[in-house]
Amino acid sequence: MKRFIFFLVFIIGALGISSAQRILSLDSCRSMALRDNKQLASARLNQDLARDVHKAVRTKYLPKVDALGGWSYMNREVSILNNDQKQSLNNLGTNALSELAATPIGTQLATALAGLGITPTLLPSAAAAVDQRGQGIVDAFRTDTRSMWAGTVQVRQPLYMGGAIRAANRMADIGMDMAETRLDQQIQETLYDIDKTYWLVVSLRQKQRLAESYRDLVVKLDDDVQKMIGEGVATRADGLKVDVKVNEAEMQITQVENGLSLSRMLLCQLCGMPLDSDFILEDEEPKGEGLKMSSEELNIETKASFARPELRLLESAVTLGKQSEKLAMAPYLPHVGVVGGYTFSNPNVFNGFEQKVGGIWNVGVMIHVPVWNWMEGKFKVRAARTATLMAKHTLDEAREKIELQVSQSRFKVLEADKRLVRARKNIESAEENLRCANAGFHEGVMDATTVMQAQTAWQQAQSQCIDAEVDLRMAETTLRKSLGTLTAN
Repeated sequence: MKRFIFFLVFIIGALGISSAQRILSLDSCRSMALRDNKQLASARLNQDLARDVHKAVRTKYLPKVDALGGWSYMNREVSILNNDQKQSLNNLGTNALSELAATPIGTQLATALAGLGITPTLLPSAAAAVDQRGQGIVDAFRTDTRSMWAGTVQVRQPLYMGGAIRAANRMADIGMDMAETRLDQQIQETLYDIDKTYWLVVSLRQKQRLAESYRDLVVKLDDDVQKMIGEGVATRADGLKVDVKVNEAEMQITQVENGLSLSRMLLCQLCGMPLDSDFILEDEEPKGEGLKMSSEELNIETKASFARPELRLLESAVTLGKQSEKLAMAPYLPHVGVVGGYTFSNPNVFNGFEQKVGGIWNVGVMIHVPVWNWMEGKFKVRAARTATLMAKHTLDEAREKIELQVSQSRFKVLEADKRLVRARKNIESAEENLRCANAGFHEGVMDATTVMQAQTAWQQAQSQCIDAEVDLRMAETTLRKSLGTLTAN
């Protein structure tokens, strides 16, 4: 009963361990990386940034409305009349009577008034009345502008800015295209890193099994040799040689396990999983002869290389340079715009400084024509044109290098395919050689050294086959990346 309970607990534990492990395919790793990769998130934010810049530049075509207002207090008011004029108006009647009395006409007028019975004492009263009227005129000319506030609302509509607005909008369009291309480039880089790490984990996992199988072979040989030493048909030296091979096999297992742990952690980091995640890769188990490139994949036209994001970025850089030339030239061309608005103030300067809000509408055309700038514009345009020419040279050089890279990648695919075929044939030869060595050893016609050599050759053949399979996978991925056709599908 105790044994049954122990067995049941063991089965439940084994099922719990297996259920905790996830089986990941290459496509699922790619999907997780595209969803959780930090660099891709930054590339998407850069795309949003370019889109907002594009919307901001579009507003340059639209009219702008500005409002400006202010208040000020002055210790003195604005005066329309000067001090002499004020003095003259305040004493207008008195001054007029004095000047009139000093003339012959004034004397004759006084005589005439006396004849009519008008006494001279009435004249000062008339002068005072005129003085009062003069004081009223002075008061009417007061502005009372010590406390004053004013404001204006203005509308500006550009008509022609030397081509600067059109060039800026075209540059914003190019910026959006470049942001999208950079995202595509980062996606391909991420997929390439995922593929490389995925197949590295698969390779190390298979090499771990290979190292364990090799260790089992060497341990069995060591057991056989120890028995032969006990029977006196083998020497102690033969046993020591086999012991060395056992230790080497154990060391190989340790090295492979360390490399496998690190590569699994790297895959977790790329996929956005915890570094200690437990998973099994779908391709960890060998699949025999199923891996071989088709003739269609081996004969891809190199013209597809122009789909590379790097080339699209360089082409956009050339187009951006041409627009930079127009933008550099724009400040030195005539600018035309329409302006209009409404200006108001208190006191109302348009109605005798009345203490009420008053304003005026205005509309006009503004023209700005640069006349002389010491050839500044010519030098700036020439510099922008030189930068565009440099971008063209960089583009041409990149095209040549990418065509060469595509050809090299295609040759590597062909070479890896042939190497895989040879590696599989070598496995057949190594397995037959190991079988013959084991048979000869048990029959006593071959020594332990020959068996160890056959085991080593078998391990190398298996390892070379694993490397050849992974190399073919990565050569295919590298070819698609060099063509710019590496996608998640």
